[in-house]
Amino acid sequence: MDAPVRTKPVMDRIESQVREAIRRRVTEHGGSTEYRDPVLFERVWSLLGHAADGRNPDFLLLPELLDESGDWDLRTQLSLSSHRPALGPIILLVKRRVLLPLSRWLLEYTRENFRRQHRVNRLLFACIEELAIENARLRLALERTETTEATEATGTEHTEETAIHRETEQRRRTDS
Repeated sequence: MDAPVRTKPVMDRIESQVREAIRRRVTEHGGSTEYRDPVLFERVWSLLGHAADGRNPDFLLLPELLDESGDWDLRTQLSLSSHRPALGPIILLVKRRVLLPLSRWLLEYTRENFRRQHRVNRLLFACIEELAIENARLRLALERTETTEATEATGTEHTEETAIHRETEQRRRTDS
């Protein structure tokens, strides 16, 4: 009997080869020169991949921070209304029976573009959030390193609360 084929190593090798081909193509065609470093490229690939595939785009922080008007969110639904109390129903009837059928082809065409743009917007929000998380992690690691070095240099002990307090004070001074 033949030994079973393990698909994970094969798939990992294929994915690695595809990423390497993409990395070469990006660097050869004017992409960032930083991508010449395969380790850096893998890190960026992983970070953006996690943002694109590993996150639920319905639960992101950035849309929560934007104003409540929702201007960033594309709406593909067409709603017809009129502010005129007497003529409103007649105007809506004309819009629905005459104008809407005439413009339906344009609506369908733009609706697909709006869907694609909506997906891109949400993907970019996820990428920005992922980068912000990575930035925050790096800042915390740097602060811990600085605190450890300061502790070793002065012989005093600094707690994480002191570092957080220092960061809060710095932000307050910067915002003022």
